Amino acid sequence: MQTSELPDLAHTDTKPVHWLATAAAMAAVVAGAGLLQPDSATATASEHRSTARHGTAPVAAPDPATASFPLDCGTAGRTVAKQAPGDLDGDGRPETVAVVHCAAGSGTPPSGVYVLTQGSGAASRVVATLVDPAQKMTVGDFAVRDGIVSATLLGYSSIDVPRCCPDQRENVTWHWKGDAFVRSSGDLARSA
Repeated sequence: MQTSELPDLAHTDTKPVHWLATAAAMAAVVAGAGLLQPDSATATASEHRSTARHGTAPVAAPDPATASFPLDCGTAGRTVAKQAPGDLDGDGRPETVAVVHCAAGSGTPPSGVYVLTQGSGAASRVVATLVDPAQKMTVGDFAVRDGIVSATLLGYSSIDVPRCCPDQRENVTWHWKGDAFVRSSGDLARSA
């Protein structure tokens, strides 16, 4: 065995007191970091809020649970499959975009995509229909970012295509222009 030319390092022999001191120092660092976080880091995902113009209090985005959707589902009821808040018209107050379909026990029911707004103390109300369930489309990917609604619409080329397996896909976006939502889309393409 070859001996080291370095001196014996006595301080490398750890004792329980060293581990205790290290643990106490780490706990102090973690506690200090928790106290120094900015206010926005304490918000939860369910607190989608935006501040209205002119310094007024934050306003909550409309809740789809309080809205009445123009979707006839009979006794099956409705399901809000997806929702996302955002200031779509630039007025400083958030809207909510909701993807809603009938609560079918099986199959792929068509979706409706609705824009909701809410007055002070009032229930949420539908102000625009971006996708009507009569179009027989379902919604895949869905997001609201920087005032733009984007979605992947899935559909069927004929009644012979099984309702489980859409064979058409279209990527679409909507943005507010003037007094209406303007739709932009990619080509309707058959899936491979």
